[in-house]
Amino acid sequence: MANLKALLFDVDGTLANTERDGHRVAFNTAFKEAGLDWHWDEPLYGALLKVTGGKERVRHYLEKFNREFEKPDNLDQFIASLHQSKTRCYVELLEKGAIPLRNGVRRLLKEAENAGMRMAVVTTTTPENVAALLENSLGHGSEAPFEVIAAGDVVPAKKPAPDIYTWAMEQLNLKPEQCLAVEDSDNGLRSALSSGVRSVVVTVNGYTQGESFDNASLVVDQLGEQPGECSKLAGDFAPVSIIDLDLLKKLHGAVWE
Repeated sequence: MANLKALLFDVDGTLANTERDGHRVAFNTAFKEAGLDWHWDEPLYGALLKVTGGKERVRHYLEKFNREFEKPDNLDQFIASLHQSKTRCYVELLEKGAIPLRNGVRRLLKEAENAGMRMAVVTTTTPENVAALLENSLGHGSEAPFEVIAAGDVVPAKKPAPDIYTWAMEQLNLKPEQCLAVEDSDNGLRSALSSGVRSVVVTVNGYTQGESFDNASLVVDQLGEQPGECSKLAGDFAPVSIIDLDLLKKLHGAVWE
């Protein structure tokens, strides 16, 4: 049986419902500031979420949903500038307290920290976005519990490629059998599994609840703040009422026994 040494957390949609009320709103604000008539409504943004990474999402939008737009010669610079403005708008939303943590996240992070469990962030969003979310949700010094922040363009291939998980585990000097991932999407699940991490808990949100999560260890609707709030949606593990550290250790042991 492999001992659990670290928890690897995705950010967007996992720690907080950042996509619909955060990134989407920030993108639309950045488009308006740039004089563009683009607007990403909720259904469109749900389709765009199939592509990970903000800059990659803009490029996909132009290729699939807005082909009539006359692309500038310096398209890469144009997209990078839009994304930079979007990041600023997103941070402003966080500073206003518009994007709270999901139910049970604060509790689990504190429990893991108190137990000395190593933790890392493994995400495709930018380091600036991660820092802003943690700072405005958990307070000053909120990155401290996370030994590694694997984010943004630290690796060239975004999820569902395994690169970001592989990089994070290299920084932690840990093997896949020593780690458990917490994700919210099929892309995130595939990224973790393809890196060798076999114990993966998926906590779905409004955008991902209809996705397929084959080979996830456990799929739930939330982590839960109190016992009874968490509902199991899929997985062979015993009935679940809350996702706490003890349950994660048992789940991890069962996966690797």
